[in-house]
Amino acid sequence: MNPDYLRYWPLDPEVIQLNHGSYGACPWPVLRAQDEWRARMERNSTRFMGVELEPALEHARGRLGELVGANSDDLAFIPNATTGVNTVLRSIEPTLQPGDEILTTDHDYNACTNAMRATASRSGVVVVVARVPFPPRNGDEVRDAILAAATTRTKLAVINHITSPTALVWPIDQIVAGLAERGIDTLVDGAHAPGMVPLDIDALGAAYYTGNCHKWLCGPKGSGFLHVRRDHQAGIHPLVTSHGANSPRRDRSPFRLEFDWLGTSDPTAYLSIPAALDFMAGLVDGGWPEVMRRNRELVLIGRRKVLESIHLGEDWSVRDEMIGSMATIELPTELDPRPIDLPADSDDLATHLVDPLHDALIDDHRIEVPVFAWPHTPADGPPRRLLRISAELYNSADDYDLLAAALGGS
Repeated sequence: MNPDYLRYWPLDPEVIQLNHGSYGACPWPVLRAQDEWRARMERNSTRFMGVELEPALEHARGRLGELVGANSDDLAFIPNATTGVNTVLRSIEPTLQPGDEILTTDHDYNACTNAMRATASRSGVVVVVARVPFPPRNGDEVRDAILAAATTRTKLAVINHITSPTALVWPIDQIVAGLAERGIDTLVDGAHAPGMVPLDIDALGAAYYTGNCHKWLCGPKGSGFLHVRRDHQAGIHPLVTSHGANSPRRDRSPFRLEFDWLGTSDPTAYLSIPAALDFMAGLVDGGWPEVMRRNRELVLIGRRKVLESIHLGEDWSVRDEMIGSMATIELPTELDPRPIDLPADSDDLATHLVDPLHDALIDDHRIEVPVFAWPHTPADGPPRRLLRISAELYNSADDYDLLAAALGGS
């Protein structure tokens, strides 16, 4: 780990943390900022909730909008990107008819796939899964596989900007444009994108875009956002119906009024986003562009070390332009071939699988890195064993040397 930066995070110094991508990690200064917001709220909750909260949320949305390239009035704070996907699906569900299709891919995040299945079970729509090769030859192959699966019955496409299991940065602008040409709205699951890659959501033009602030922005847990294009906002409602649904106010849009007040909760994760943006940008000369560049450069170094340790050539690797701050590698079947305890009747590998290699790496080497089966279900094909590394400023090249040595000796 890099001691110059590790001191800013409350991470266990005895563990090599190579899994920033799953849950992020919030630095001490941002946690302290959240504590200050929470103390301010508790000093006079009535005044805070009734008077101070609205302008504070406005400020936080504005700062976030600057980074992600979005008008702040089109942003709504939500706990996480999974909530964003569920919000859109639930909102459009009354407009769907049996036989309509929702398009996704076999690289989709399992929780969001489950949300689409739930919508299908209630409405009679069909979830169509586009098969995208892994590793793909290039972004064009990804785009073409998705567009080939679209039909005249496709009403919505739920597409990752950066995939979770396979850690691919997809050509989302080409995908969104290609689907729009066919009259298909896209819900972009950008869970990993904010803070990993440059964003211009307004220019992208997707109907819906949802992202997390607790991952690569290093904000507190429970901070995410949903962007809804202005012409679609009338049809999108929060999962919780509250006072905004019949508010008489005319100084704010119904979208704002519905999403900004969902009942009494702790909004301090949202209000701490500006602190996260400022802190991370101030860690290195060059601000956020340099943070993104360093993390990407480091994960490319780590990927090369791991590939060499398990004797996989660069011809296997994902092309560099499809890598952000994470990289996923398929492990050889002979690597740590201990049996995996998977129930015979299981239809969901992502839920049930605990890979013994993951446990060995944390127990024997103090390395936290995800090892999992993909695709998620047997219907999507035979499972492949994947390892996904992440890079954040608190990491160093030595971390991947230790991982490479552990894999090479297993």
